Amino acid sequence: MQKIPATVITGFLGAGKTTMIRNLLSNAGGKKIALIINEFGDLGVDGEVLKGCGAENCTEDDIIELNNGCICCTVADDFIPTMEKLLGRDNLPDHIVIETSGLALPQPLVAAFNWPGIKTRVTVDGVITVVDSAAVAAGRFADDHDAIDAQRAEDEGLDHESPLEELFEDQLTAADLVILNKADLLDAAGLETVREAVSNATARKPKMVVSRGGDVPASVLLGLGVGTEDDIENRKSHHELEHEGAPHDHDHDEFESFVVDYGPVADPAAFADALKGIIETHDILRLKGFADVPGKPMRLVIQAVGNRIETYFDRPWKPGETRATKLVVIGLHDEMDDAAIIAAIKGI
Repeated sequence: MQKIPATVITGFLGAGKTTMIRNLLSNAGGKKIALIINEFGDLGVDGEVLKGCGAENCTEDDIIELNNGCICCTVADDFIPTMEKLLGRDNLPDHIVIETSGLALPQPLVAAFNWPGIKTRVTVDGVITVVDSAAVAAGRFADDHDAIDAQRAEDEGLDHESPLEELFEDQLTAADLVILNKADLLDAAGLETVREAVSNATARKPKMVVSRGGDVPASVLLGLGVGTEDDIENRKSHHELEHEGAPHDHDHDEFESFVVDYGPVADPAAFADALKGIIETHDILRLKGFADVPGKPMRLVIQAVGNRIETYFDRPWKPGETRATKLVVIGLHDEMDDAAIIAAIKGI
């Protein structure tokens, strides 16, 4: 029996994974694709966006959302039963695409493909890590090492790596292919800086592909034929290296998310501008959700990465669906004042 190929798509919050998958589904050349999505946060924004793309080869029944926690922490309880159920269908997919949470370690997920009953039927075609090139060029995933060195002189126990930096490196270490997305936001020199940063972040040297707006041909993303599950022991994360031999108990205490309910948005442009100021003031990593714009039959998608905000209407509100504005806010636990952020958004 020929194994079903599965592609794992990872990358930090807001790197453009969902947009890339949306483009992939629309240009899959007739392949029937099953999609498994894992999100960090209580509101399934990415799944809803993908369900609205209308691709014939990936219906709503083929899109499975895992919202019980980070996929790398719930492999046995969540991911494996989902895979077993998917493989029990009469009409099997030609390809499985898995979008991890922006905070997930890909390594435990890939290792799960060695599970009995899965290994004989599915193989990891490849791990694709999507990089927000503009964020990397701005130094978002690297601490100010000169400042850290100065602090270390006073505190020898100071760890030089931030949660963001470690996660960035781990997601690159797992990669078979790296997509340098949002290249249109940089000039040639900036893009070269990103190439160097990515290359320096991992001892492995995966192929890099430049992308604008997540527009990457299906022929580039699918059919890598790597069989990554057989090589996962050579791609250990920081957590695995530090706790080798111990059970996986990686958590995301450094990050948190919450949902903000808001009323109708009369002026989307003004609302987006106001959100930009709140994001900058409160150092929010990621903000995403849907808005109700009075007089418009379609819902407004809001996606923010840092202070870059994108808004667009994606689909009509469904009959009986409650029109509402809900936003997921994600940031570092120690740097976010939830009450102040909620008050600021509700005050727009």
